[in-house]
Amino acid sequence: IFDTLRGIVRRLSGRAESPSLGIIDSRSVRTSHHIDDQRGIDGNKKIKGRKEHIVVDTLGLPMSVRVHPANVHDSVGAEEVFESMRYKFPGLKRILADGGYRGETVRNTVKRLLHCDLDVVLRSDKRTDRFVPMPKRWIVERTFSWLENFRRLTIDYEYRADTHEARMHIAAIKSFLNKI
Repeated sequence: IFDTLRGIVRRLSGRAESPSLGIIDSRSVRTSHHIDDQRGIDGNKKIKGRKEHIVVDTLGLPMSVRVHPANVHDSVGAEEVFESMRYKFPGLKRILADGGYRGETVRNTVKRLLHCDLDVVLRSDKRTDRFVPMPKRWIVERTFSWLENFRRLTIDYEYRADTHEARMHIAAIKSFLNKI
C-alpha cells in the first residue's frame, strides 16, 4: 500500500512514478521505558532511544523508512535503508545526504545496491546572521516535521523497533491519502 499510494501521489502531481532524486537523513527519537533492548544512546544529541532513517523524494514523500538503535552511526544504518530500496526505483539517479554519510563505504554501497550516485552536501563555513536552508536538503527536514504531527511518533512508545517502523509507514500512508 505504501509504495502504491506514493506512486499515485507522484502521478497526480505530474511526476514520474519512480523519482530520480532521493534525499536521506536521520533523527533520534526518545523512547519510553517500556521498550526492548533495541535502543541506544546518541552521543552527539544526548538522546536515549532509537534513530529513524528516512529517504524522501523531491515532493517530500517517504521512499524508505528504517528504525535502528540510536547509537548506530548514519553511515552504518544507511546500508539497511538502501537495501530496502533495491529494485524499487529504476529511475533513481542521485541521492543527497548530509555529512554523516561521508565515506567511500556508503558511496560504494549506494553504487552497488541502487546503481546511482551519492552526493554529500556539507554546510558552508561562511557565518551569516540568518538561517540559510541547504538546497534540497530542507525537504527531508520538512517530512520529519510532517511525521512529528503524529502523536505516536514524537516519543517512541513501541516495545519493538519494527512496530515503530510500521507506525511511520501508517503515518506516511495517511499523508499520502490526504494528498489524493
